[in-house]
Amino acid sequence: MEDQSIIDKTVDFVKKTLVDAEGGHDWWHVYRVWKNAQHIAQNETEVDQTVVELGALLHDIADYKFHNGDEEVGPKVARDFLTNLGLSEEIISHVENIIRHISFKGPLEEQKWTSLELQVVQDADRLDAIGAIGVARTFNYGGNKGRMLYNPNIKPQLNMTKEEYKNNVSPTINHFYEKLLLLKDLMNTETGKQMAKSRHIFMEKYLEQFLTEWEGER
Repeated sequence: MEDQSIIDKTVDFVKKTLVDAEGGHDWWHVYRVWKNAQHIAQNETEVDQTVVELGALLHDIADYKFHNGDEEVGPKVARDFLTNLGLSEEIISHVENIIRHISFKGPLEEQKWTSLELQVVQDADRLDAIGAIGVARTFNYGGNKGRMLYNPNIKPQLNMTKEEYKNNVSPTINHFYEKLLLLKDLMNTETGKQMAKSRHIFMEKYLEQFLTEWEGER
């Protein structure tokens, strides 16, 4: 099977699977990550393009945040799909591991497995979590979960364990300090680092404006 046919079939599968997904983790999120990954991979000559694209397309096929915290649902769904396409165990296992290890799970959680392809897809996913789109996605998710916008009396938790991070239900603004503002310095690739800079600055300016308006100062 030609690579493009594999990618086309994967795109169709993801679109159908995520048709009713929350707006920050739907097909269009996957599409943006896919495009980010393609762009980053152009400057990473050693990466396997097929693994990068499959990893990007399938990275949120069953996000643990919407499956009772189960981190193995996504890898299993991806494995079943890729097995049915007749792909090699090497590719299937690699994509599985990208899905299993891509997510940020708190500042204290160490990266336990990596590859060049994971680094590309991880950067691509993190880029969609910051900047203008990152702001929109954050509030969309907070609304979906019924969280407060902001409460000055509830301070961000900056040193959460993995379990504390997964179970955190603090106001949406806190998420910027607990995760989003940390991502710029966690980028893996030079292209990702460069792309993250302007998005990070946008978030800083947004938060400054938000907190000023909160106090009725502007």
